[in-house]
Amino acid sequence: MAAASDDERSVAADSWSVKSDYGSSALDDDQRQADADVAASFPATASDYSSDRDDHESDGNDVEAASMLGFQTYWDSSYAQDLTNFHHHGHAGEVWFGEDVMDTVATWTKDLCLKTETADISKDLSTWSVLDLGTGNGLLLQALAKQGFSDLTGTDYSEGAIELAKKLAIRDGFTNINFLVDDVLETKLEKKFELVMDKGTLDAIGLHPDGPVKRMMYWDSVANLVAPGGILVITSCNNTRDELLREVEKFNQKLLGIKCLDQEAGNETNNEEKLAFRYLDHVRTYPTFRFGGVEGSRVCTVAFSLL
Repeated sequence: MAAASDDERSVAADSWSVKSDYGSSALDDDQRQADADVAASFPATASDYSSDRDDHESDGNDVEAASMLGFQTYWDSSYAQDLTNFHHHGHAGEVWFGEDVMDTVATWTKDLCLKTETADISKDLSTWSVLDLGTGNGLLLQALAKQGFSDLTGTDYSEGAIELAKKLAIRDGFTNINFLVDDVLETKLEKKFELVMDKGTLDAIGLHPDGPVKRMMYWDSVANLVAPGGILVITSCNNTRDELLREVEKFNQKLLGIKCLDQEAGNETNNEEKLAFRYLDHVRTYPTFRFGGVEGSRVCTVAFSLL
């Protein structure tokens, strides 16, 4: 499989990174809602929930409407090239959203965890279990380690990403970070984490032609990975804060509906209280720009607690 050229990767990254706090980069809100409603109206099949590496071969028009970044083949090719560059030149590969955003996310997350009141989780950051979904080269976990977190796990469905992340962690002296090949949509992880990070993974999932369905599966999976009282931090350039809040509310309503159906059916097989995501805070320090009289930013970071 040929690696993506620098030009192809640049175009893909540019197509992914145009986002205002007040608008959508691809679909307006009404269309986005319509797509999600249509997806929800169809029964799920096995292929709906998998990150099929070759889905994109079926319909070129779908790929154009979404993005190559929605497919695992793109990421496998990208990290194959990054591994080659690392072996030849020691390069770490691209930092999605840039190093400034990554460092902001790490320091802001540390401060958020220290000030968040929860009876279930210690204030000692070294005891927090941390999961980075779609970790890529793993540099966000290195940044979090510098902030005092030490129980760190990174997962990615691309074996090349995990290989690169391991090599970089060893080179940079972060041998305590655990890296695993795992697909968040079909996760094999059974552990729950006090802190779950997502920097661009939900964005990439949404760029698949089956994005609305896969995003619903994402929330089902993440709800099982965050510990009660734990925190989910999402950094996105394809969604505004308000869009993420609406998506979370829709997921919470789904959980409430399932709970009501269980009660009506007298289902007592699962007595565990169904938890819901609650908005905690968002980063307010990203640079902003004005376009058409509206102020926005190219990236947002939003935190939710599972309560």
